[in-house]
Amino acid sequence: MRFEGKKVLVTGGTRGIGRAAVEQFLAEGATVAVNGRSAESVAAALAQIGGATLAAPGDTSTASGCRAIVETALEGLGGLDVLVNNAGSGGGGAVEDLDEDIWDQIIDTNLKGTFFCTKHALEALKQAAGAIVNIASVRAVQGAHGASIYCASKGGVVAMTKAWAIEFAPDVRVNAVLPGAIDTDMLQALAVRSAGSVDAGYEALSDRIVMGRVARPREMADVICYLASEQASYVTGIAMLADGGLAAGTPGVKQTAKPKGAS
Repeated sequence: MRFEGKKVLVTGGTRGIGRAAVEQFLAEGATVAVNGRSAESVAAALAQIGGATLAAPGDTSTASGCRAIVETALEGLGGLDVLVNNAGSGGGGAVEDLDEDIWDQIIDTNLKGTFFCTKHALEALKQAAGAIVNIASVRAVQGAHGASIYCASKGGVVAMTKAWAIEFAPDVRVNAVLPGAIDTDMLQALAVRSAGSVDAGYEALSDRIVMGRVARPREMADVICYLASEQASYVTGIAMLADGGLAAGTPGVKQTAKPKGAS
């Protein structure tokens, strides 16, 4: 029960990695404010999750939306110990096919949202000697075809993480998690587009991952909760890869040892 009595806000907490983090914080004793874009999506998620939760709906792609989300959480929780900046947007394509609307959608959600949620939560986190966990991506350190805006946004999250670790020390620890291929709605949709089905897409992707498989959201929740906990009390300013070795390189073909005497 590492988070007994702790107050946590998770943006983008209705599904995927965010929801797994919400469930893990709850299991370890926290009270959690859950953000999603709409009141309806948050209410539906909380009805399934149960536990000591608080609805904090709002749009993280605007500064005013971030302020409203944080104010709702602070009012309902009575303070804040942990902020998980998880809300994000994917998408992209070839540079010549992209326009300003796509740029704004990705950058505003992934970068502006992380900045302004942190800005409005900072005073409460300082009072609590709390922690911030930003969810970036392996794409912050490894490029991908057709993902230039997404890569830039997540690289910016890592850069802000390191700057904030210095700026907010010693009161607030700030770290980032860089997930790789995680079984979420976003990855499932990508698998269908690229290979025609989730299973086929995951099989092709797994061949490029050292661990040989796609991760479960709960595995990311474990990393998030570690960085938010006192077990990581001397950890700040890191960008922790949780990618199954994806960024380490492409796995080679496994060789079968030849019997002695074979040519």
